[in-house]
Amino acid sequence: MRRPTTITPPKGNLGVLTVGMGAVATTFMAGVDLIRNNAAQPVGSTTQLGTIRLGKRTEGRTPLIKDFVPLDPLKNLVFGGWDLFPDTAYEAAAHAAVLSSEDLAKAKKFLSGIRPMKAAFDRNYVKRLDGPNVKKAKNKYDLALEIKNDIAEFRKKSKASRCVVIWCGSTEIFLTPEEVHSTAKKFEEGMKKNHPAIAPSMLYAWAAITSGVPFANGAPNLTLDIPAMQELAAKHDAPICGKDFKTGQTLLKTILAPGLKARMIGLNGWFSTNILGNRDGEVLEDPESFKTKEESKLGALEYILQPKLYPNLYGNVCHKVRINYYPPRGDNKEGWDNIDIFGWLGYPMQIKVDFLCRDSILAAPLALDLVLFLDLAQRAGLHGIQEWLSFFFKSPMCAPELYPEHDLFIQSMKMKNTLRWMMGEELITHLGSEYYD
Repeated sequence: MRRPTTITPPKGNLGVLTVGMGAVATTFMAGVDLIRNNAAQPVGSTTQLGTIRLGKRTEGRTPLIKDFVPLDPLKNLVFGGWDLFPDTAYEAAAHAAVLSSEDLAKAKKFLSGIRPMKAAFDRNYVKRLDGPNVKKAKNKYDLALEIKNDIAEFRKKSKASRCVVIWCGSTEIFLTPEEVHSTAKKFEEGMKKNHPAIAPSMLYAWAAITSGVPFANGAPNLTLDIPAMQELAAKHDAPICGKDFKTGQTLLKTILAPGLKARMIGLNGWFSTNILGNRDGEVLEDPESFKTKEESKLGALEYILQPKLYPNLYGNVCHKVRINYYPPRGDNKEGWDNIDIFGWLGYPMQIKVDFLCRDSILAAPLALDLVLFLDLAQRAGLHGIQEWLSFFFKSPMCAPELYPEHDLFIQSMKMKNTLRWMMGEELITHLGSEYYD
């Protein structure tokens, strides 16, 4: 890929359209409003608080990322979205009960002005939910055209010069690629024939991409991982990335597993279980939706540990993942991990982790960073899979001939080097031999 010679400056409003206006989306929206009114800090946001080293360590150049690359300022973000419930963002946020009543009150005026458009929803793909705010059309192609029209109308009404669409909705049933996904033409024909392998998330992705709008997939759905979407992304100059926000338990796995591997400490087993009481937890009670999430959560360890390269250390790992819907917990997820490791001469040891996290609090800054970085990528002339955004995902996308990089620290280095590359700065290798010549 050729380095961008120029990056178009951000001018006008940046439209942010969330598919789903539940706990994650409304926490994201409310947070942006509070932050830009100096009522809160953007903790967890790489774009807002992260720094980047430029040049040699002796030069002392470490600007904030938002001062180094031309990101859109938060004041320019305007919000909209779709949901199968007609509640305003304020009503949805109050129902989700993620934020305190004090914070909700501060964001009430802003959130009350955001009302969801009708959703393209099909209960065959998310079996534990149902709602009245749903589009009707004769086939999936017509539904996708309605979504395209929604995007165009939102841009006009909000006076957005550019848009990004981000999936903040539920986990769909497990799907695998089929012939209908192989080309853009076959996909379009499949939509007209209501092909069962075309899920609602794919309709949103198709509508966004064919509108020239970047799309991020925050759930483990198949959505973008098909040749048809990648073909369309190249044709319409749309950056895409996914999948599944890297928040709680998997975030810790991608921190801990690289450390074990770096020290050549062996692993016999890793048992993970979660209790979660929000809408996401309810959806995952359905075995077909859980299968989609399970595939996303199971992949990280194998790719990080590379058992084929280290068979004596990681060739026979027992990896189990469980998610249990427990309504009293609400959005405050608890993840327990039992990790059976072994060290010198094969002597066994254990690590126990109990992570009491807030799912939407961890996901909201990821949504913000993805929106700003995808907009930057498009203004830099990049399109298709943005592998440098793997840092934000449980199951990152990459070119078909590659394996995905899951190591959080390698992902961070790749992301920052991509930003340096965009801006014509020297890439950082961390070799440092010149300091000792």
